[in-house]
Amino acid sequence: MNTLPDNATQKRQFILHTIQPGLAGLMDGSVSSLAPLFAAALSTRNSHTTFLVGMATAVGAGISMAFSEALSDDGKLSGRGNPLTRGLVCGLMTFVGAAGHALPFLLPSFQIALAVSMIIVLVELLVIAWVRHKYMDTPLLKAAFQIVVGGIIVFLAGIFIGKS
Repeated sequence: MNTLPDNATQKRQFILHTIQPGLAGLMDGSVSSLAPLFAAALSTRNSHTTFLVGMATAVGAGISMAFSEALSDDGKLSGRGNPLTRGLVCGLMTFVGAAGHALPFLLPSFQIALAVSMIIVLVELLVIAWVRHKYMDTPLLKAAFQIVVGGIIVFLAGIFIGKS
């Protein structure tokens, strides 16, 4: 008797154990950090301060999402796998998503840092849409639309708050 899981079961486990928590983290990190980062950027017009706010957001969100995912369930009832693994994946991807568009503020020119950061945000949102398309069977245009609309709303909130 073969006790090894078939390919469909392995794919489902990979999606539940790794892709879904990673995608949730990447989405949270990339999108929720837009408002504080761009509010800091536009209110201070200071690259160093913006970088610090961005990294503090990335670290705090990464830790929060890691605990949230790891403590959401033990994986036994839901079949979502080891909570420690899910928490680490989710927390790491949250950090990566938020830190990605904070790093350009290490550049000495605020205007260049701001432009590069906006380009990175667009790339992050497109990567999220692609992952949703590839692993979650979401049509690519639908995934891109959903992610970009959410990102734009949060980005505009950051601009509105930063310019007030």
